[in-house]
Amino acid sequence: MVVGRSVIVGKPAALMLLQKHATVTIAHSRTENLEDLCREADILVAAVGKAEMIKGSWIKPDAVVIDAGYNKIEGRKGDVGDVEFASAREVAKWITPVPGGVGPMTVACLLSNAVDSAEKTQA
Repeated sequence: MVVGRSVIVGKPAALMLLQKHATVTIAHSRTENLEDLCREADILVAAVGKAEMIKGSWIKPDAVVIDAGYNKIEGRKGDVGDVEFASAREVAKWITPVPGGVGPMTVACLLSNAVDSAEKTQA
């Protein structure tokens, strides 16, 4: 399941999962029964853009949680994702932290794509 419908993260994540033959549900912050839908997901990609919106109680036990959110909360030290990490880590089998989770992979892939593109224009 992908929670988020942006063209930057949500939709591309859903397409990548589909290419791997996953059955994908796409939801967003206004989806009815979002908590119940999240509880059914074996893989949950959080890309909704709302700080700690997805609670640990929403997560299916032993699910894989990929938190692509990155939020600053005024008056709070440190950045947070779209998933409430402390409660989610108690339930999930695996979860990406924020910061330090998908961000470094995004940068690595961006640089790899830039090198590939540069090499193609040189040929």
